[in-house]
Amino acid sequence: MNIFITGAGGYIGGSVAHALLAAGHRIRGLTRAKQSAERMEALGITPVIGTLDDAELLASEARASDGVINTASADHAGAVQALIGGLIGSGKPFLHTSGSSVIGDDVRGSRRSEQVFDEDTPFVVSPLKRARRELDLHVLAAAQRGVRSAVICPSNIYGVGHGLNPNSVQIPFLVENALAHGAVQLVGTGQNVWSNVHIDDVVTLYLLALEKAPAGAFYFAENGEASFQDLGEAIRLRLGLSRIDAIDPEEAAARWGEAKAYYTLGSNSRVRAKRAREELGWRPRHGSVIRWIQSEMPIDLNATASAASSASNFQS
Repeated sequence: MNIFITGAGGYIGGSVAHALLAAGHRIRGLTRAKQSAERMEALGITPVIGTLDDAELLASEARASDGVINTASADHAGAVQALIGGLIGSGKPFLHTSGSSVIGDDVRGSRRSEQVFDEDTPFVVSPLKRARRELDLHVLAAAQRGVRSAVICPSNIYGVGHGLNPNSVQIPFLVENALAHGAVQLVGTGQNVWSNVHIDDVVTLYLLALEKAPAGAFYFAENGEASFQDLGEAIRLRLGLSRIDAIDPEEAAARWGEAKAYYTLGSNSRVRAKRAREELGWRPRHGSVIRWIQSEMPIDLNATASAASSASNFQS
């Protein structure tokens, strides 16, 4: 198959592209920079120079492909509309990447929520995340327009990626920030809980969905969960630091931005990937983010803060 991937130079998209290439597929990947294009080409990806604002380019690439995977942004409505426009009536697959903070609450690290969502649970969506939820629903509605559309909604992804960007968002940020300040810093007391999933298991889910997801399908991606306090303690031990600091949520918002402080790092996002397991036969192999941090996580994450800031913002 000839697959067009937005975000092919990123953490999720690059890892998915790597697996698809290994399976014998041809990949065209959207990128903004010539340098990234050269590096992508060296990996076997045909670079397409452009941005998510280039609607005609996106529609053209979608029409010429056998399927599209959007991993560049969970929130860029114009890009999604252009890609769907190029696929209308084709029956081709379109996988759109969302993020489980779409059901994140606003507890600012203060407590663990007992609310757990699966794909059939009525969603509770905060005002800050309503636009993302509406975009997810727009993708699902494309099933009525002849597109085999599906939304994949990962939780906190961990593990080393296989593309140009090896780093995810949440854990690398906490690590880099801890190295910079000599202590792990959490929003509030870090009682909030997120589900989590290893990047290799995420990739497996994309490949399964590309092959056999029915039109209009929505899939959470998770295999286990942990509080940020537990993540912080594992990071502290791994880095050999002496303390964990509780940062006032408003101070964290001033330093890192409200979206990152209140949702990426301070919310609860507890989900269960019921449909992926039942419909697609997805069987994730990695079940403990704490064990990964303690025994496998690279300590030198190659300027993680820079990589994390440029990574796709699916968890925020």
